[in-house]
This record gives sequence, structure tokens and C-alpha cells, in this order.
Amino acid sequence: MIVMNQLHPAPQQAMAFFAGGDDEPICMVNLLKFKDKAAYADGSDPDLPGREAYARYAAGVHACIAAVGGTLRFGGAVTGLLIGEIEELWDMVAIAEYPSRKAMLAMVQSPEYQQVAKHRDAGLAGQLNICTKPRAGAAA
Repeated sequence: MIVMNQLHPAPQQAMAFFAGGDDEPICMVNLLKFKDKAAYADGSDPDLPGREAYARYAAGVHACIAAVGGTLRFGGAVTGLLIGEIEELWDMVAIAEYPSRKAMLAMVQSPEYQQVAKHRDAGLAGQLNICTKPRAGAAA
């Protein structure tokens, strides 16, 4: 299995994702890896830890998710691995639920999201973003 963290999807990947599917709710599982130090495009805050830059993004993105009818379901630090092996663990896991892929697309295209996204880009080294379908009453 090849695992590659990325900061943004390739254009073809994004087009296929948002064109596919139906109008049902989705949950996005975010496996996040932070930079040691934030890297803002304008060079500001060079000593800020990447985790803190991402915290600025998280503080602003909650309202963006809510504005399209979504909700943050979970967010927490990764503390260990019980099953399997990976070269390097992610730093955090976050799960956001959206009413549909269209709602998620509307959010990432909104001016409000674009305003806070700079903190995401500054703080993240990369991530995996996994789409799931929520199921009422489901358990692992």
C-alpha cells in the first residue's frame, strides 16, 4: 500500500470527487500531518508551530462548515497505533460531516473559507482526506 500525504488534491482528482456521488451526506476523515514551523506565503509568523497555524484554520472553518449545513463530528490528537504499521503517524484526526458533496464544494469555494485556508496551507505538511458515508447507528 502506498500512502502519500498531500496538501491539495490534483485538479482531476477534485473534479472526479465533486462530480461523483449523489446528494447524500458524507463524512470526511482527515488524517493530518503538521509542519514543524508554519510557512505563510507572506513570510509572517516564521516561529509559529504548524499545529498552531492549523488551529487558526480550525477556529475559522467551524463556521464555514456550519454555514453549509455541516458539522465537525470529531477532532483529536493521534496518540498511538494498535493495528498495522506505518512509517510515520499522523498528528491529528478530524471528521467533518457535510449534507452532500455539493455542500462541501460550496464551502471550499466560499470567500469565508478562502480567508481561513491560508492557515491550513501554512500549518499542514499534508493529509489524507477519506470520504465515507455516515450510517445511523453504525459501529465498528
